[in-house]
Amino acid sequence: MMGMPHRARSLVVLAGLTEGVAPKFLLLRVRHGPLPSPVRDAAPRHPRLTQPRRRHSDRPPARAIRAADGYPPRMGHHQALARTLLTRRTYAEQAGIALADRPAPLYRLLVLVTLLSARIRAQVGVATARALFAAGYGTPQAMEAANWQERVDTLGRGHYRRYDEQTATMLGSGARLCLERWHGDLRQLHREAAGEPAQLRRLLTAFPGIGPVGADIFLREVQSVWPELRPYADRRTVTAARRLGLPTSTDRLARLVDDVDFGRLASALVRVALGEESAGQISRDAADR
Repeated sequence: MMGMPHRARSLVVLAGLTEGVAPKFLLLRVRHGPLPSPVRDAAPRHPRLTQPRRRHSDRPPARAIRAADGYPPRMGHHQALARTLLTRRTYAEQAGIALADRPAPLYRLLVLVTLLSARIRAQVGVATARALFAAGYGTPQAMEAANWQERVDTLGRGHYRRYDEQTATMLGSGARLCLERWHGDLRQLHREAAGEPAQLRRLLTAFPGIGPVGADIFLREVQSVWPELRPYADRRTVTAARRLGLPTSTDRLARLVDDVDFGRLASALVRVALGEESAGQISRDAADR
């Protein structure tokens, strides 16, 4: 007893006072382990700890979770948004341009881009492009042959009034550059740049009135007929994708649509970035599909 710790001695004394139990037997219990705690009738403090713990293997695999269209839930939502955006027309289509890899449609796209590069509403630029083409200025030869006042008057009919005089000069100079350097055929510009976006941007910004934003517009629209540019997404495209909750990586965004449709998707996203269409309306339309 004298060599035992204080705790052990106390337990032995208490055991000796227990009615009906031999002290030696209790002493052995003290030596071989602590006395058992009394059983409590009260419920445990943390009942959730008494629930059987779920094993990792019991969880359904992620690939087993699919929406009705066969995609994971989030991917299904992205697909619905993309399909909705593809129902919108491109700016080239709105301007009446049947885009193709031919000299006249490519030049008309250049004219549209020149108009959209100014600080005006996109719909004013589109309407003005239609007015210019209706007046017969759909080729660099016709645009260069028109006099300055004729171009100003046509721009006015499209309500392009704030920049009409400056733009009339730029359209004439741009047509001349297209004729002198590219012989009226922007496919030659494409070949000189070897389809490289950086080189194409450099050559496009040589045209009067077209800066980096205008070059982005041209490349975004023309990728439908210059396939080596795909997928081409500019800053506005990415901004709108983020606003809609779509992937902001160009490659991941491109996986939502067929390769040939990416230009249309990018153009529709730009409308959202410019506030021509609200992200909320696009989301509601997607939910109704």
